[in-house]
Amino acid sequence: MRVIRSTTTLLDVVTLLVRLGLSAVWLVSGLLKISDPGQTYLAVQAYDVLPGSMVSPVATALPLVEIVLGLLLLVGLLTRLAGVAAVLLVLVLLAAITQAWVRGLTIDCGCFGGGGEVDQGQTNYGWEILRDLGFLVLACWLALRPRSAVSVDGWIRAGGGETRTEP
Repeated sequence: MRVIRSTTTLLDVVTLLVRLGLSAVWLVSGLLKISDPGQTYLAVQAYDVLPGSMVSPVATALPLVEIVLGLLLLVGLLTRLAGVAAVLLVLVLLAAITQAWVRGLTIDCGCFGGGGEVDQGQTNYGWEILRDLGFLVLACWLALRPRSAVSVDGWIRAGGGETRTEP
């Protein structure tokens, strides 16, 4: 029996950077929203797509979901699942921003705190959609290739250590 050290490939490092970058996005977004729940409520309400009874639960749940995703990605736990969840969440956010633009609403997306109605000409829908498409690419990467350097998933896969044995 010989001991083989696990090797880190360039793709593992790229995935680590993608994972940490997307983690930072979710953590910053969620923490900014949770720190100002009243403003988050106004941001969700401004999209004008949910019944009034659903605005508060969504405004409460959204930052919590973002923080959980951010923490999972930070430590590299359930990375594929977190990547798939991030893909779905980004698609929902893209749909929300797109419908607001198409309907002519003048709102700030509230993606990183703030949000709600703004003056005509102060919207940034094009930029917000491009930015979120970039986040979508990162989330797809993680959903398709979750293996990365320095992750709880990797530690679990290796049996709790950095070495594995081969017969």
